[in-house]
Amino acid sequence: MSYRAEVRPILERRCVVCHGCYDAPCQLKLGAWEGIVRGANPAAAYQSSRLREAAPTRLFVDAQLASEWRQKGFFPVLNERAPTPEANLAASVLYRSLALKRAHPLPDVAVLPKPFDFSIDRAQSCPRVETFDAYARDFPLAGMPYGLPGLDAREFDALTRWLAAGAPYEGPAPPTADVTRQVAAWEAFLNGSSLKERLMSRHLYEHLFLGFLYFDADKTRRPFRLVRSATPPGQPASLIATRRPFDDPGVPRAYYRLVPEQETILAKTHLPYLLSPDRMAKFRAWFLAAPYEVPALPGYDLKSASNAFVAFAAIPVESRYRFLLDEAQYFIMNFIKGPVCRGQMALDVIEDRFWVFFVDPQLGAGEASAELIARQADELRLPAEWGSNSPVVIPWLEYAERETRFLEAKNRALEQALAAPGALNLSLVWDGDGGRNPNAALTVFRHFDSASVVQGVVGEPPKTAWVIGYALFERIYYLLVAGYDVYGNAGHQLNTRLYMDFLRMEGEFNFLVLLPQAAREATRDYWYRGASSSVKNHVYGRKAHLNRETGIVYRSADPQRELYGMLRTRLAPLLTPRFDLSSVGDVALRRDLETLGAVRGAGTAWLPEVVFLRVDDPPRPPRWFTLLRDTAHSNVSNLLFEESRLVPAENALTLVPGFIGAYPNAIWRVARTELPALASAIGALASEDDYRSLADRFAVRRTDPAFWATSDAMAVAYERSAPLEAGLFDYNRLENR
Repeated sequence: MSYRAEVRPILERRCVVCHGCYDAPCQLKLGAWEGIVRGANPAAAYQSSRLREAAPTRLFVDAQLASEWRQKGFFPVLNERAPTPEANLAASVLYRSLALKRAHPLPDVAVLPKPFDFSIDRAQSCPRVETFDAYARDFPLAGMPYGLPGLDAREFDALTRWLAAGAPYEGPAPPTADVTRQVAAWEAFLNGSSLKERLMSRHLYEHLFLGFLYFDADKTRRPFRLVRSATPPGQPASLIATRRPFDDPGVPRAYYRLVPEQETILAKTHLPYLLSPDRMAKFRAWFLAAPYEVPALPGYDLKSASNAFVAFAAIPVESRYRFLLDEAQYFIMNFIKGPVCRGQMALDVIEDRFWVFFVDPQLGAGEASAELIARQADELRLPAEWGSNSPVVIPWLEYAERETRFLEAKNRALEQALAAPGALNLSLVWDGDGGRNPNAALTVFRHFDSASVVQGVVGEPPKTAWVIGYALFERIYYLLVAGYDVYGNAGHQLNTRLYMDFLRMEGEFNFLVLLPQAAREATRDYWYRGASSSVKNHVYGRKAHLNRETGIVYRSADPQRELYGMLRTRLAPLLTPRFDLSSVGDVALRRDLETLGAVRGAGTAWLPEVVFLRVDDPPRPPRWFTLLRDTAHSNVSNLLFEESRLVPAENALTLVPGFIGAYPNAIWRVARTELPALASAIGALASEDDYRSLADRFAVRRTDPAFWATSDAMAVAYERSAPLEAGLFDYNRLENR
């Protein structure tokens, strides 16, 4: 039987939704045949308390053969004994886990009782085939899919036949002739021999290594990865495995190759980036046609390689900034979907929802900015220079001092650049090149221990906003993406989190200075209620200050809201209604949805972070929406005790058409006529029992017999509504309430 046509679709819809990424239980990744053959490992990839760096275990990167994975602590979930049909089942952990669920389905209850544990930091049970009998006796309800309905008879039969046959695999489908030609053209472009070409390619690789690269004319939408190889184009790629993209490749010359992505596309890691003739023309203009010289290629010593302002100093700042701005959402998504973004500690550095704008290139990449970056390059060093085994206190104190010195230099430069009366105005905010680029305005959502970013200004005006310039943009990228090591020690992870505080404050400072001088400190104080004076001074005050009045004319007593309105007007040509309820054509339905989204206050604290809401209105097809909880904080400046900084009375909801978020916490199904009742029920929430009653009425729980049918319909709806960005949702954070 065909793995690609018959087996993989079942695994994707029923198994990969929990077993797909770094944090897959037991590191068992089922999104590729090679992941199944690799097997499982009881060690968790994410460990915020490890004292020493761990050996990385990236599928397709850190080992290739099953025997190599065995040496890294992975054990088989397929039969590796005598290859008979009976043994292929009896010695397969995968089969026996599925059969255990078949023999012991979920109990007929709405909410699963103990010992079911769905917390992301739960102790993992990773039984080997030798211990599976005892495991099944002790935990008869632990069959797979865990805590979800089992496979139906057809699905179970198909997987059983495949496993009994020895889990055969016919290999990946070959790319089309047209895609092969495009791969060859891009590899030729990326492997030029001049120093200028080689520097460009290194820069592109360090920024695109996590991307899912698509060719614009490819109807099959097959993604590729950009990798470093020891072999040149025309030969099979020989992958160079390093912890970070700027680590020494260990060969005289690294070649940049495009290899097919082999794993299932997941919403939580999918970072689409389009390769096209227009894109190549932009790269040529920015990095090859631009007038600059490359006297020598930068080295790979950690101190300079981890600092993009040193490694790529030869490339004009304008070229580097234009490159980031052109697909700003993609690069912000790298921060959000990249490996750092997992867990409360990684995310409590940002507000639950905020808008992001960008400094116009004429200021952010002009001559004065380029000179500032060149002079201050040494002050812009990042924690990655300490490697993956980092102490905590010494680096943090050093970076705090460096950040202060940089802010002082930046303030002096801004004082000079904005000396003319009225120079500090809205023209300093990038308008998307005259309203043509929708990346000029973004909205970031935090979902407690995950996050999302979308184009546009979504929802009501948020508590805070950032304005990002080149130096800030690049530092965030090298801090959270290129320089971050999932397998690093606690010091590395903590220094990354602490440094991000500085960068958030800098983005907020850039927004604050657009307000009247008299309103800046009061606005800052509201954003940072309860924070120390030192923290506030990093945002706007003694350490970050601009003694220039804004040239923007304000007429109201609420200049921040007024500024939001002016930015909306400035960027109106590029703002799309995709995530706006105004796009709902049915006026009566839109009114009910707006009422639901307008619920505010402490009662919303009982809600999940991310709810996918199906609205049924037959004979029309169902419509899907996302209900997001905006959890209010007095401030987000402290690493610990987040609960003490929550302000439930200020909680709000954001309701949007379509899907935002990769980890649904709940799936609700409501008849259109019941929307007012749903809004009333949410507004009246005052206890866990109240929420239980709401869920009894509207939730498609883990135990619902219709769960998989609803899940499949949801996946189809996402694919239709957003074909380029869609991927499988992850159910590891699905609630049990």
